[in-house]
Amino acid sequence: MNSRNKNNQKSKIILIGYRATGKTSIGKELARRLGWLFIDTDALIIEQAGQEISEIVEQQGWQYFRSLEKNVLKSLIVRTEVVITTGGGAIIHQDVWPQLMNSGLVVWLTATKETICQRLHGDENSAKQRPSLTDTTIYKEVERVLAEREPLYRQGSHLTVDTDSLDIAEVVEIIAMDIE
Repeated sequence: MNSRNKNNQKSKIILIGYRATGKTSIGKELARRLGWLFIDTDALIIEQAGQEISEIVEQQGWQYFRSLEKNVLKSLIVRTEVVITTGGGAIIHQDVWPQLMNSGLVVWLTATKETICQRLHGDENSAKQRPSLTDTTIYKEVERVLAEREPLYRQGSHLTVDTDSLDIAEVVEIIAMDIE
């Protein structure tokens, strides 16, 4: 766990990180504990588009999906008393990210490549929800994409929590201690 630049705005928590780091499970439990609303940006995109992410990407491409994602992120800047989970690639929206960081506590959930791949293999919905970014094996994709995004995650967060050996309750406790 690493904490830096504690944010004065304690009325929003934004969970970021690669797929399968626990963002959704942790976000739901954290929102329940705090009595806040839970918002998943991917679910919001699916609701607004009326299609699964894989269908959006297949029919209109990643660039179109990223534009939808950016619009959703912008709309959430003004929200308070919410726990927001983002898709793994949301961090690439660097033109919006400073505003998000100023609006709440951004928590980067991490896990090793091995743990991520294990979790992805164990999740039958993963491929349906998120198409491949690289058309390679899961391990090679995770390795490549993490190498690209880790500097952005590091720079774009206030708190880092490694979810490899912690359960949901332990991660929620760490994050809650940072804002309570």
